[in-house]
Amino acid sequence: MLRALAVDDERPSLEELLYLLNADPRIGSAEGAGDATEALRRINRALESGPGGPEAIDVVFLDINMPGLDGLDMARLLTGFAKPPLVVFVTAHEDFAVQAFDLKAVDYVLKPVRKERLAEAVRRAVELRAAELRGAAPRIPVSEPDPDHIPVELGGVTRFVSVEDITHVEAQGDYARLHTDKGSHLVRIPLSTLEERWRSRGFVRIHRRHLVALRHVGELRLDAGTVSVMVGSEELQVSRRHTRELRDLLMRRP
Repeated sequence: MLRALAVDDERPSLEELLYLLNADPRIGSAEGAGDATEALRRINRALESGPGGPEAIDVVFLDINMPGLDGLDMARLLTGFAKPPLVVFVTAHEDFAVQAFDLKAVDYVLKPVRKERLAEAVRRAVELRAAELRGAAPRIPVSEPDPDHIPVELGGVTRFVSVEDITHVEAQGDYARLHTDKGSHLVRIPLSTLEERWRSRGFVRIHRRHLVALRHVGELRLDAGTVSVMVGSEELQVSRRHTRELRDLLMRRP
């Protein structure tokens, strides 16, 4: 059972998060802190107590937008600890997901927090903590997706984006940003996974950072040895290693 610390400067949000955590049977205890300074004092006591001590903290559920020391700053400080607690970001802002991943966050939960989404973050934290105790690398299974849609989170609501509407995909660490004509969505799936999953649906790698849907490629441009494609209004560079394959596929395209 996890011992959790929730950090949020907004009291109603903190109380709601603590209520949801205490309702999860995998959480042994959950306490709150109103800012990063208070949280760091609490974590220091936990480290002094040791991993099996009465003050120990296994996972921190951390807001990002806080006065003074914000959540990202606090997470950076924790990376310098010998045995830091796990970190789950809980925030109303989608834009910091890549930075959160770079800081080895377990998960990135958007507000308003849904019980089911928080339960998934707790599951990941439980598996990671158990793997640490065993001294083994964790294996987090990936559920089989709907082949025609991919779930994305926006403002705490899960929506399903049609794969047919996705023009291209951009790698951002172990996340991928899905681009459509109506906007973009960040999902926690590596680009290599989507490349394999969607190859049969007409998606092709053109660069280490980009995967494009052939049906949305409008132009292939050659300029002084540089190759690029127009996907909607965006021009994307094609790496040399992918140029021949892309040209062949475009020539055979119906």
